[in-house]
Amino acid sequence: MMKRTISGMIGAGSLAHNRRDFVAENVDPDRVQLNICYNNENLKEVYKKLFDDAAERYNVGKRKDRQIANYYEKIRQGKQEKLFHEVIFQIGNREDMAVGTLEGNLAVKVLDEYVKDFQKRNPTLRVFSCYLHQDEATPHLHIDFVPYVTNWKGKGMDTRVSLKQALKSLGFQGGNKHDTELNQWINHEKEVLAEIAKQHGIEWEQKGTHEEHLDVYNFKKKERKKEVQELEQEKENLTVENEGLTSQIAEARADIKLLEEEKIQFQKDKEIAEKRAEKAETELKKLEDRREFLQPVMDNVSKEIKEYGMIKTFLPEATALERAVTYRDKKIKPLFIEMKNKIGAMAA
Repeated sequence: MMKRTISGMIGAGSLAHNRRDFVAENVDPDRVQLNICYNNENLKEVYKKLFDDAAERYNVGKRKDRQIANYYEKIRQGKQEKLFHEVIFQIGNREDMAVGTLEGNLAVKVLDEYVKDFQKRNPTLRVFSCYLHQDEATPHLHIDFVPYVTNWKGKGMDTRVSLKQALKSLGFQGGNKHDTELNQWINHEKEVLAEIAKQHGIEWEQKGTHEEHLDVYNFKKKERKKEVQELEQEKENLTVENEGLTSQIAEARADIKLLEEEKIQFQKDKEIAEKRAEKAETELKKLEDRREFLQPVMDNVSKEIKEYGMIKTFLPEATALERAVTYRDKKIKPLFIEMKNKIGAMAA
């Protein structure tokens, strides 16, 4: 049975990197298609599903300035809780479980089996993004989740974001600052992963294990050996952390590159907008000049319409002995011909 270390650590939570929206320096583009996506949900939509009903219940009877209009934004802008958390799990390192090797493929199999029961095992950690990467040096899992608690009796909403309470509900009570709920939970998950690995012929290699009672000489000898083992474990942890830092540095550089491209595009858009504004201002000036030119004509049209709007005042009186035909031909027709000509001129 082969022996391998098992690492579990807090991740940076770069969702764009996990999705491979951009390819960082430590990523092999030819192996990106080997990555496995287990979950890729929109975080804002997950927040709506988890917390909208609780926010409505909380807002009942509250003054408008104390209501929670958008819980996602409240958490994002607050300082007490993070929007989400990320953990990364890995078996071995690039030297003994490298991607593409038989051992690396075995690690993929173990990690795949482990992650499929993760949500069932941790119901208060709502997974919305989960990827198994095989395009970097060593196969590893990125699991991003929203920790929350229901039926909360304290201050705030009855369903709310809380890493501490979410882990407590799973049975991790925490101790001192080195034995927090999070540390206890990660160690437990490593044990779960180790049990699955064992079924596939991989034994968890733990550095600095407990030693039985020995005589002074052998005790000191064993203590020195223990120190060496602890240093080896520390080296192993540093190796894994170094891989993580390399990934984060590559992500940061990629982010900077994206920001530079966005800045260039913004500058181009700004120049285009300024040219459009200048053109619009010129067109507006032309329209204003045109309006000034047409204003007298419009005023005259308005006057003519007003004058011809009262036809009765323009109709001449018929004399006592004047025939209707004569009145029509001699007085009405000339008046309407004049009106027709006026209207035609106004239309023009």
